[in-house]
Amino acid sequence: MKRNTMSRLSLIAATLLATSLLSPALRAAEDHSAHHAKASAPAAGAEMTDGEVRKIDREAGKLTIKHADIKSLDMPAMTMVFQVRDKSMLEKLQVGTRIQFQVVSEAGKFVVTELKVKP
Repeated sequence: MKRNTMSRLSLIAATLLATSLLSPALRAAEDHSAHHAKASAPAAGAEMTDGEVRKIDREAGKLTIKHADIKSLDMPAMTMVFQVRDKSMLEKLQVGTRIQFQVVSEAGKFVVTELKVKP
């Protein structure tokens, strides 16, 4: 039994040692990943894109916009449907409203994160 107990203690000690040696490397990898996640998000004050509202689906939280080039996504001018981050963004809009907006790509969907009605 003593031999079995010693083997278990040796295994536990080896596991603890390996974990303590790997922890700094794992934290560094997490920090590196977090840095890249932040870098892919649009910067504060990122350029707004001009557009015109063509259709509003308030229930689904979707907005069809005829827009200029979206430089942050390397997307040419076109008309397409976007999800909005917050449905309250749609309250002040009507078809034909001229807007400026910011959009990001999240999980394969284009999401409007900021929207301003043009005067």
